[in-house]
Amino acid sequence: MLAQILQTLPQVLIDGLTLGAVYAVIAIGYTMVYGILELINFAHGEVFMTGAFIGTAILLTFTGLGWLSFMPAVMVLLIVLLVTSVLTGFLGMGIERVAYRPLRNAPKLITLITAIGVSFLLQDIVRFIAELKQGNYIVNAPELFNGQMKLKISTILPQLHDASFKMTFLVVIVVAFVMMFGLNLFVNRSKWGMAIRAVAQDRETAALMSINVNKVISVTFFVGSALGGATGVLFTIQYGTIDPYIGFILGIKAFTAAVLGGIGNIRGAMAGGLIIGMLEMFAAANLSEITGGMFGAEYKDVFAFIILIVVLIFKPEGLFGKAIVEKV
Repeated sequence: MLAQILQTLPQVLIDGLTLGAVYAVIAIGYTMVYGILELINFAHGEVFMTGAFIGTAILLTFTGLGWLSFMPAVMVLLIVLLVTSVLTGFLGMGIERVAYRPLRNAPKLITLITAIGVSFLLQDIVRFIAELKQGNYIVNAPELFNGQMKLKISTILPQLHDASFKMTFLVVIVVAFVMMFGLNLFVNRSKWGMAIRAVAQDRETAALMSINVNKVISVTFFVGSALGGATGVLFTIQYGTIDPYIGFILGIKAFTAAVLGGIGNIRGAMAGGLIIGMLEMFAAANLSEITGGMFGAEYKDVFAFIILIVVLIFKPEGLFGKAIVEKV
């Protein structure tokens, strides 16, 4: 069994890193909003899904116009990422302004139910538009980066199998880490980042220090939603097929990653996403071998939820979070 696990390890690392990077960027959106409002924005998974459909629509438009045949793929990707990020950023701001701000002082259960309602609303709106335009809500995106590469690991370490990956793997990893690094600089070095951290620490005191709390919260939703939308584009170019329901299960796993890293901790969300992605791909490759064929790769999703339960029981503050005592 150990030999089988070692053989699949290179491919698991590649696939896990790709999926983990997607989880990490989505988890950042959850953790940013929670850090300021203590709100679990369950609509964030649907913002990611909306970004995937917006990016696909742009790619299909470019294909119909014949632009993909002569425009460099990198330029097309940058255009799609920029447009999608802006549109989903404004979508996030709109959700906050319409659905969350009027309920800011309401009990948390009401805002949680509202977030779930917004999630279902976005699913149905996107499904309606997709069926209206395509006749089917399952959409296949055009290929932007062709080609596949193979890592000849067995020539160096005979006990390991060779690993292969699509060119989109490199694109996803590079763009995702650039976004995470850029967000880290934005939060820790910029004026707006300082304001976000101040509001997250103490909203009332920040307001007394002449910080426009409403504007800071809107910027937080814009940044988190823009990153989520851009990640939807990365998901599209990596996996090719999307539907209005991809944001639900993927959003829950990203939320699990945020909890694992420490909800409210941006760097923790990044680490949590990578860990969840690695564990899920490890389960997909080796679960049948480990359990003697009792459980197959289809049970890989259970891993994320087992982790969520274990973390909430034994370390609810997460791996990188800090335990906070609420004042009574």
